[in-house]
Amino acid sequence: MANMNRMVDPMAVTWSERYNKTFERVWAKLPNFLGSFIATAAVFILGSSIRGDWLLILVHFIKYLRNGQEDETNSTLSSEVQTLYGDFSLKDYKLEGLPYYILPAMTISYVTYLGVGGFLHWYYYVRQRDRPEEWKCQPTKWLSPELERHEILLGSLSLFFGSVLSGIISCFIMNGGRTFIYYDYADYGYVWAVLQWPAIFIWQDYLTYWGHRIFHTPFLYKHFHKLHHTYKQPTAFSVTAIHPVEFLFFQGILISPMFLVPTNWITMIVLLSYTYYHGIIDHSGINFKAYWWQPWQPNCIFHDNHHQYFHVNFGFNIKYWDTLHGTDRKKDRLYREDIFYGQGKSVDDATEGELAQDMAERESENPLAYDNNQHAYELKQSDLKTSKKNK
Repeated sequence: MANMNRMVDPMAVTWSERYNKTFERVWAKLPNFLGSFIATAAVFILGSSIRGDWLLILVHFIKYLRNGQEDETNSTLSSEVQTLYGDFSLKDYKLEGLPYYILPAMTISYVTYLGVGGFLHWYYYVRQRDRPEEWKCQPTKWLSPELERHEILLGSLSLFFGSVLSGIISCFIMNGGRTFIYYDYADYGYVWAVLQWPAIFIWQDYLTYWGHRIFHTPFLYKHFHKLHHTYKQPTAFSVTAIHPVEFLFFQGILISPMFLVPTNWITMIVLLSYTYYHGIIDHSGINFKAYWWQPWQPNCIFHDNHHQYFHVNFGFNIKYWDTLHGTDRKKDRLYREDIFYGQGKSVDDATEGELAQDMAERESENPLAYDNNQHAYELKQSDLKTSKKNK
């Protein structure tokens, strides 16, 4: 009976297993290329929608069509939704009609998270569960159903706060709130129209690297970020399964350019979509690899290693930050949850037990997740023993 209750629990991903045969019958009728396209599109939709930022895209598009002018129709809503406490009103803060933004943002976020996220879970973790060595970064290790449910519950809580933030910003912009977003590339010249792409992307990613690294210091890790590292084998649901304070912190970094520097609306939307898309990819646990035109982008195994080994590989969309600061994973170092600051521990200083534990972790990785399908961190037990002996 307990198992049956878990099977129908909407906050557990086992519901996709219950309807697996039905899904398989439908999927079998689709051409292979269409199935792959749907799976890729699902990742993009999930990444761009779960935080409520689809609403930002819509608001910016409407503002573009109106040449950047505010939405005067919101004035008709004042008597219905204006919140008054003495002399205070939402209208004074460019937030008139706020519930009409927050509720749709929240609704789409949850529908996308549970619906599209559930589809992706079925497509890989149910449909291809019998051959994980072909697609999974850690093919011999899986999250338990209890941890899967935990990450969905935590992710849903963070989505609540993220949707509220997106709703507030969208409402603020639509009501004429001041930002540095502009709608014609010619407004700030075509040189800045080109340079803003790498400048804003680097700004977002470098701040995210340092923010992430700071959350891996002992105090912040224990009280905030450790929650996210409950999932040593991350899935697509893990991307929002972080402490709400941390969730809002990183979302603030990503939207900061629109309040700091002239940023074209297309640039902002594309970069946010790119970042959220790869957030799903990096947490998927699937051996996705960067394309040839993305020399800056690490493969999925890079962040999967971060979850598996904890305090290493802090970067997200630009892998060179870790190389620059010496926090990238190295072949001759050991990493685990109680070794902070991204430098690891030399194999020469490790005990036999530590070496054996580390070798077991290395052997659980999928070589197919690395470039050239070759294990990048292969270090033979004999090599470790020789290193220890020569110490």
